[in-house]
Amino acid sequence: MKKQFVFISLLCFASIASIANVRLPNIIGSHMVLQQKSNVRLWGWSAPSESITINVSWDTTTYKVRAGNDAKWLATIKTPEAGGSYSIIIKGNNTIKLEDVLIGEVWVCGGQSNMEWSGDQGLAQCKEEAPNANNNKIRLFYVPKSTSAFPQDNTEGKWMVCTPEEMIHFSAIGYFFGKNLNEKLNSPIGLINSNWGGTPAETWTPEYVINESTIIKKGADELKPTDWWPHKTALAYNAMIYPLTNFSIAGAIWYQGESNTQTYYAYEKLFTGMIDAWRQQWNKNFPFYFVQIAPYAYGNKNIGALLRETQTKSALHANTGMVVITDLVPDTANIHPVLKKEVAKRLSDMALNETYGDKKITCQSPIYAAHQIEKDKIKIQFTHSENGIVSKGNEITCFEIAGADKIFLPAQAKIENNGVIVFNKNIKNPVAVRYAFNNTAIPNLFSKDGLPVNLFRTDDWEMDTSPIKK
Repeated sequence: MKKQFVFISLLCFASIASIANVRLPNIIGSHMVLQQKSNVRLWGWSAPSESITINVSWDTTTYKVRAGNDAKWLATIKTPEAGGSYSIIIKGNNTIKLEDVLIGEVWVCGGQSNMEWSGDQGLAQCKEEAPNANNNKIRLFYVPKSTSAFPQDNTEGKWMVCTPEEMIHFSAIGYFFGKNLNEKLNSPIGLINSNWGGTPAETWTPEYVINESTIIKKGADELKPTDWWPHKTALAYNAMIYPLTNFSIAGAIWYQGESNTQTYYAYEKLFTGMIDAWRQQWNKNFPFYFVQIAPYAYGNKNIGALLRETQTKSALHANTGMVVITDLVPDTANIHPVLKKEVAKRLSDMALNETYGDKKITCQSPIYAAHQIEKDKIKIQFTHSENGIVSKGNEITCFEIAGADKIFLPAQAKIENNGVIVFNKNIKNPVAVRYAFNNTAIPNLFSKDGLPVNLFRTDDWEMDTSPIKK
């Protein structure tokens, strides 16, 4: 009996000691990148009220923090400018040493399949790049697909040094975006890959955002379940975004929207609400750059164009930016355009210009600004067309014009003073113009800087979104 008592006592002691050990979330580990010149947070779990000390190799400060009665602790650490590698020693009941830590720029790569798509899906660009992907200054963290009804404190995953073997599994857009930043900034880059093919924006959005808006709630209620990805509110956010939000980042890139085309009317409010919720949780108004969805042959008329229109409106939201990719679509029957390297270039150009201040880089497509009706013609002005507009072809394509009868006919167009004049000889009193405003249009009007003019319409008339007959 005495031996049994001793054994049980030892077992209990071992169990208590194990529970008391300092633990870290998976996003904090060796090989990670911490955001430079910031007050970054390190956090974890331990015994309640346990004293934790943290020493970092980039300065001589000893950081001290005490766990709360909930066994959680959080410390704020100052980081220097980009560099490394460094080490971090965290001491409590046990000692954890983090090695090969870099200081640089950290970006989240979010969205659905066009952000997720990698060399695993057979992308030729990834296979060509892989032999050159040994880069110790790029670090990759892959968040596995997971859902939760409630916000989680941790996620699976591990920081990895970029190698051909790791890069081939990572977001192609994320990798090429990070490579471009690494080369231009001469800084370590940390990339957090958190995306899931097919997911609507609702599942990446906290529940309160959905419930506070009638129009967002209506769109969310109309989403149809599938066997392949979650559709309910906040499921991916709780498991794949919330656990990251103590980790300091420079910003986020995003490619999503295809699964919200049927509920395009709610997307602007939903999307900007999601962005604001992320920023609130991170406690930082970080830049959020996103890709406008590509032309694709959806099963209902015009829903792709209407979603792109709402994305254009979303780009007016503070500290956001949208890249247009209508010229990067070899096949409108493929919802996964293969030119990911070029998409990443436009995203990184936007980050380099808007976030890092390299104003020599052009990053904005021309966007409709205003129009003026002059007799039988309509003149269109654009923003971001200061250097001029050009057509890649003998004739400018994809313009339509209508009179008061609301019947659109193909239009001729000519460039004048960095804008466009649109007309049709059979319409003497034009009222409205549309440009590339359908699901599959691949127009040929560009800025002289090489960026495609964005789709637009000057009317707000109801559009046909009925199923396309086969």
